[in-house]
Amino acid sequence: MTGNITETARRLCGFLESVEVTGPEVLRINGSDVPVRDGVARFRDDDGYNDSFARQWKEFRLTQYDSSNGTSLTRDRYLRETGWPDAGLEGESMLEAGCGAGRFTRILAGTGATLLSFDYSSAVDVSAEQNGQFSNVAFAQADIFDLPFAPASFDAVVSALSLHWVNDLPGALVQARQCLKPDGLFLGAMLGGETLHELRAVLTEAESDVLGGAGPRVSPFAELQDAAGLMQRAGFALPVVDSDLLTVTYENAFLLMRELRGMGEGNAVAARRKSATPKSVFLRAAEIYQQRHSTPDGRIAASFQILYLTGWAPHASQQKPLRPGSAAHRLADALEATERPAGDIAAPGRKAP
Repeated sequence: MTGNITETARRLCGFLESVEVTGPEVLRINGSDVPVRDGVARFRDDDGYNDSFARQWKEFRLTQYDSSNGTSLTRDRYLRETGWPDAGLEGESMLEAGCGAGRFTRILAGTGATLLSFDYSSAVDVSAEQNGQFSNVAFAQADIFDLPFAPASFDAVVSALSLHWVNDLPGALVQARQCLKPDGLFLGAMLGGETLHELRAVLTEAESDVLGGAGPRVSPFAELQDAAGLMQRAGFALPVVDSDLLTVTYENAFLLMRELRGMGEGNAVAARRKSATPKSVFLRAAEIYQQRHSTPDGRIAASFQILYLTGWAPHASQQKPLRPGSAAHRLADALEATERPAGDIAAPGRKAP
């Protein structure tokens, strides 16, 4: 149970320098009073954006849980991508940045690691409700740009499909790196630039056709090459960025949009249209989608690009590039090729003398 204030304090003690119970729903943490509600430490106040974003997670609170949908998709994919065991990580400390309704929180909790799971929105309430039985997990509502933890507090920082929502991605990656102990690991997955490009195009065209103009309806996403540069800029050692492009089919565009709501991925762009959108816009969008992106069996295709980010907090024991000129063997010998002096242009098909 996470609702007991003493239990909440116990769970947080492993991550914070000072935690003291000062009231039935108040903890004094690092010298400041922090309200606690339903077992969640509230390091930030609720606001309109938070309420709007969390509403989707709360309405579809169990949609993504394996235990609810009768599959093991979340568990299997998470363990496959991380390469971690599903148990035996006792003694390791982890920070989960952007837990949402907690589908991945449950997988991480099962590893035995001591886990601090937070979200900017009150969607963390759903995670606490569903995962509060794990005594090795603490829950917080917090902002990644204003975290209460001392630098170098965690062995690993994990963020699964939430970083595409932050307004300052470079800053968020810097914060993640600063939370890590030396040689600590950062693992992130976020939606990339090819995500929902079909939906973005048809909504823009449909809104222009019907209303004479269009506003943003799909969030901007980072491109693969941009993510690689941002990892280096954030100060990660040995950074690696990779991607998958997944194609998912739906019966029609309306079912696609309904599923996006269930994922908590509705339109939250600040510059979006604030008034109600006429039904005719969506009918036109569905028509265009069917015309341009239908599959042979009459369904529609939607693209989801997932960027995988891996990096380490710097440490003296890590691999480092060798000093230029220190190689013991020639690359030309390894490739069984002819070495040519710098500046010598090799003509196509020209044989070595």
